[in-house]
Amino acid sequence: MKAALVIMAAGLGSRYGGNKQVDGVGPGGEILMEYSIHDAIRAGFTKIVFIIKNDMQDLMRSLCGNRSAGLTARDGEPVEVCYAVQDYSSLPAFYTVPAGRTKPFGTTHAVLCARPYVQEPFCVINADDYYGVDAYRAIYEELGRLPQQGKATMVGYLLRNTVSAHGTVSRGVCQVENGHLAGIHEALKIQLFPDGSIADVADGQRRELAADTPVSMNFWGFMPSIFDQMETYLEDFLRALPPEELKAECLLPNMVGDLLKKGQLSVSVLHSADRWFGMTYHEDRQAVAQELARLHENGTYPATLRN
Repeated sequence: MKAALVIMAAGLGSRYGGNKQVDGVGPGGEILMEYSIHDAIRAGFTKIVFIIKNDMQDLMRSLCGNRSAGLTARDGEPVEVCYAVQDYSSLPAFYTVPAGRTKPFGTTHAVLCARPYVQEPFCVINADDYYGVDAYRAIYEELGRLPQQGKATMVGYLLRNTVSAHGTVSRGVCQVENGHLAGIHEALKIQLFPDGSIADVADGQRRELAADTPVSMNFWGFMPSIFDQMETYLEDFLRALPPEELKAECLLPNMVGDLLKKGQLSVSVLHSADRWFGMTYHEDRQAVAQELARLHENGTYPATLRN
């Protein structure tokens, strides 16, 4: 089965204090995207689509794009590599970007920018997250079972394994019933407290969250038919924005939640045996580097991903 890995790499990494997507954190200087690409290709994915800012194209090619294009997919064909630029030119014609806005329009808009390059089942990931070998196998197999319309999938992770001791994080908090997503909302300010408790502290409130709450880490599996729904959702989002709004983002979890409520989408929830980790803050880097070194040492990965 042909399938595409769509990597959202246009984020600024502002909280991390630099461009975390291109930080060489592996023992051989590998960036986190290289692990995602390696795991996806051995699971069966045949295409890589990088979603980037316009000024990142040369950098992305040199970091891992050119290397990825030299790889062979499991079906024996060369891996196809594409670059989708997330910028304002792809917004609908009726919308005028307010003067002073520099922030991108979020993850739904990012994935829509990949539409010209994706005609097959596809998986969406963040560039700065490590999802684990088993997660790619599971989502590739599930994509092969999904019908063309009305179905999607995601890999869920336990909240306690996705928080940072160094600051707040945003997560898609999930309600799961009988193996399917029943609801999801984006909690934008989740904090891990010294006593081990976890709470959403947005708006000065404290909303307790169970440590084993399933959360989305933007590891979604879609059929290409989802693009029509994404386009409609983004248009509705933009029409509802106040003219002076400079920061609001159109987020994938919110879009999925809206489609669930309307009965227009059913989402199976997969569970990975692997642990998620990522770099939200610069202080997370050491722990990630240590974990990656361990995975190379135990044979999960070869000595280097850069052969």
